[in-house]
Amino acid sequence: MNSENLTKGFVDRKQVARRFSRIAPGYAQSDFFVREVDRRMQARLDYVRLAPTRVLDLGCSGGGSVAMLSARYPQAQLFGVDFAEAMLKVARPARTGWARWLTRDAGPKYLAADAEALPLAPRSMGLVWSNLMLHWLDSPLPALAEAHRVLDVGGLLMFSTLGPDTLCELRQAFSDGYAHTQRFTDMHDLGDMLVESGFSDPVVDMEMITLTYDDLSTLFAELRAAGSSCAMHARRHGLTGAKRLAAARSAYEAMRQAGKLPASFEVIYGHAWKAAPKQTADGRAIVRFDRSPRR
Repeated sequence: MNSENLTKGFVDRKQVARRFSRIAPGYAQSDFFVREVDRRMQARLDYVRLAPTRVLDLGCSGGGSVAMLSARYPQAQLFGVDFAEAMLKVARPARTGWARWLTRDAGPKYLAADAEALPLAPRSMGLVWSNLMLHWLDSPLPALAEAHRVLDVGGLLMFSTLGPDTLCELRQAFSDGYAHTQRFTDMHDLGDMLVESGFSDPVVDMEMITLTYDDLSTLFAELRAAGSSCAMHARRHGLTGAKRLAAARSAYEAMRQAGKLPASFEVIYGHAWKAAPKQTADGRAIVRFDRSPRR
C-alpha cells in the first residue's frame, strides 16, 4: 500500500487504518449493523444466477461474509482484501495441531491491499462483493474501476455503502463547521460511476434504516466500537469543549421521538455486470461474428 496516497484528499486513510486496527480484536462483537446489511445483500443474491469459480470480498474486515459466501458458492476459491492488516489477522483462522501441516491452498486467501490498487490479475474473479467499504474512500470511482478490471466477462459486482443522509441528526446537532461524519456519495452519482467504470446494466437503490438509542453517549460508544467515527481530515482533531458538547447534546435531545434518540443510516445497494468489451484498448471497435452454420 502506498502510504503517500493515504495522506491526500478528504479522507484521512491513516486514521481509518489506525482505528480499524485498534478495534480489530473485538470487532465481531460490535459489527451488528454491518452484519445486518450483509444479510440484506445476501437476500439479493437469491435472485441472481451465478456460479463463480473465484470470489473477492473487497473490504472484508474480519471475514464476516466468508461463511455465507462459502456456503453459497462451495466450489469457489474465496479471496478477502482489506487494508487493515490487524483485521486480516482476525479473519485468518488460527492453525494449530495437524492443521499447521495441511495444504496452504485450503480456505480463503487474505490479502492486505488498497481497494484502489488490487494485487490481482485482470479477469480473475467471477464475483466481487463489497459490504459497507466504499464510504471510507475519497471517491468510490477508483475502487469500482479496479473491481471492473479484476472481474471476468460475465462477472458480477455487488456492493453496499452509506449515502448522504447517514447520521444526518449528528451533523445537525453539531453544525460547528467541522466534519462529524464521512463524506458520503449520492446514489445517482454511484450509478454514473458504475457506467464510467465500464459496467453494464447497473442497478442502484437505497433504504433508510433508523437505529434508536437511550442517550447520545451510547450512540458514540457504538460508533467507536465499530470503527465508524468520523475519519475526515476536516474533523475536529482536539477535544470538543464542554460548552459545545453540551449544546450538541441539547440539540440532539430535541430530536427525541417516543423516548428514543434516532440515528439514520441511508444504505445504498448496487450491482452491475461486466459485459464483453466493445472496443480495444486503443479505441478500435470489436466486431463479433456468429459462427453458427448456415442453413
